[in-house]
Amino acid sequence: MAVIRPFRALRPQVDRAESVASVPYDVVNTDEARALAEGNPFSFLHVSRPEIDLPAGTDIHSDVVYRKAVENFEKLIAECPMEEESEPSIYLYRLIMGNHEQIGIVACCSVDEYDNSTIRKHERTRRDKEDDRTRHMLMLKAQTGPVFLTYRRRPDIDDQVSAAVSATPLYDLTAPDGVRHTIWRLSDTGSLVKSFEAVPLLYIADGHHRAASASRARAELRDQSFAHTGKEDYNYFLTVIFPDSQVQILAYNRTVQDLNGLSQEEFLGAVKEQFTISENATPEPPERGNWSMYLDGKWYGLQLSPATTQPAGIVSALDVSILQDRLLDPILGIKDVRTDKRVDFIGGLRGTKELERLVDEGKAAVAFSLFPTTVSELLMVSDANEIMPPKSTWFEPKLRDGLLIHTI
Repeated sequence: MAVIRPFRALRPQVDRAESVASVPYDVVNTDEARALAEGNPFSFLHVSRPEIDLPAGTDIHSDVVYRKAVENFEKLIAECPMEEESEPSIYLYRLIMGNHEQIGIVACCSVDEYDNSTIRKHERTRRDKEDDRTRHMLMLKAQTGPVFLTYRRRPDIDDQVSAAVSATPLYDLTAPDGVRHTIWRLSDTGSLVKSFEAVPLLYIADGHHRAASASRARAELRDQSFAHTGKEDYNYFLTVIFPDSQVQILAYNRTVQDLNGLSQEEFLGAVKEQFTISENATPEPPERGNWSMYLDGKWYGLQLSPATTQPAGIVSALDVSILQDRLLDPILGIKDVRTDKRVDFIGGLRGTKELERLVDEGKAAVAFSLFPTTVSELLMVSDANEIMPPKSTWFEPKLRDGLLIHTI
């Protein structure tokens, strides 16, 4: 069963919500965060990326950064102000980007269910990133950004959500990127909590490091407790849960700086040993099992040659795995995309025009456009307790930090 728990959200007043709401901490670097927060003292980036208020070059993992986070958080609570609900609630969070709409349920989920894999994972986490968010969480005594979960949709939950969004929302704002964010507060939570008891599994779509950090923070706080009951707030972590039918994954494309010492002719010859190549291809592959490659101002279409050994296994059969195993590694020498600085990743809305620009300007030698990983593939990999290849999924639109905070 999936446990969801109402919580007493710490949140900004309605007239401050648009100023507070910020992009997730991990989709911007320090310079980008500083630019986004400039002139806005209430931007939550002052809390999630507090180094923006310290001298340039400050080590983002130094003690002074976490102390600044606490200082900025306390200042925001006092001056914004931020207020905590008097009663636990569940919320609905709707995102609209263009013609795409998705509505998630904001609640707290069980750390125990994360630890025992009732909440399934598909990504390895890095220890340094876990260290950062665990310390941030413990210093603030709060989870300030949600983990994005999904589940196999259920009509009974869909019906309850549809009925609830006819009410007047708590927040309704449009972010600078044009995405509309609407939040409703539900005081009657029993029916949704009961319905989720019939959901066998939840899946992390985005936010593996936040979830892992919540688990580590719980372990530390539990060890410090003299009367641990399992009901404390630190036993739960902040989530937004969307049905799988609404989740949108965009392509996560690749560029490579050079051809690994090959001429263009030699490179194309090597590719032809694994793939069937067509010219004048579309920049975006039409379906799974197709790749588009931009080289010397031209788009080529790639399909795995029938003469080659077909991949076996859930992960190895993914388009991103085939590109890595059959082309990036053996031909271009990219052994590990996580550490090789010759490869770069262009995700989400930046699209194929950005791939063309990078190659045309000489910043990359070749670019690859992939068909997006599907939600069903993500669920299959998670159910098999396997790990998705790095940079496989780009979820869009993004949730905003700072609107609903879970104190621990």
